[in-house]
Order: sequence, then structure tokens, then C-alpha cells
Amino acid sequence: MAEVRELAPQVGVMASCNGLGVARSTFYRDMRPGPPRPKKPRPSPARALSIQERLNVLDALHSERFIDLAPAEVYYTLLGEGAYHCSIRTMYRILEVHDEVRERRNQLSHPHYQKPELLATGPNQVWSWDITRLL
Repeated sequence: MAEVRELAPQVGVMASCNGLGVARSTFYRDMRPGPPRPKKPRPSPARALSIQERLNVLDALHSERFIDLAPAEVYYTLLGEGAYHCSIRTMYRILEVHDEVRERRNQLSHPHYQKPELLATGPNQVWSWDITRLL
């Protein structure tokens, strides 16, 4: 935009925008930005769990009995016993707030594949059916 502003007095707005590939509407919008909109904090839903309820769910997930189980298994086990704390998704949200959700499998990073280079410094050193690969 700075380049368009510099060129506009000499050649005009239309020519400078066309020459630099910028839409004129973008140029004029940039010249008069609107007032900044303050971000409103999201209100907490009425049915959200209280802090104590969240801690109870976290304690249940951390208990010796459920330490190695997925939240879905914990949910259905507790539901079978007649105890309902929250949904499975809420359990995942609570664990995510405490940085306890991650991919359990080891994620391999593939090494960078380097194309083979064929370099012949003399006759009959390298044989290839495609001579375009030879340096």
C-alpha cells in the first residue's frame, strides 16, 4: 500500500493500483480504516460446570482406577455405576485445559529423500537409460 500511496500523486490512483496489482477498493479501504472493534469476552454458558465440578471430573480421571483409560471408557464405567459427571467431550475439554491430551502414538517424521545424482567423470563409468539425469 505504501508504494501505491507514493505513486498515486504522480500517475493517479487507478494507474498505480493497476500497475501494482492492487484493487482500488483495497487502497481506499486502507486509507480510511474503521474504528477498531473491541473483542467482547465470550459469556460463560448457563449450564457450564463450576470450578469445583471440573475439579471433581479431573480427580475422577486421575484416580488410580481410571488413570490409564480413555475418557469414553471412564464415562461409560461411571454411567454404569449410576454416576454422571459430564459428557465425554467435556472430559476432553477439561483435560485439554490442563495439557493432558496429546497423540499417544509416536509420530514419525520421514527423513528428507535426496534424489540420487549420477556423475560421470569419464566414459563407461555410469550407465543409465535416461541420459537427462547425468550431470
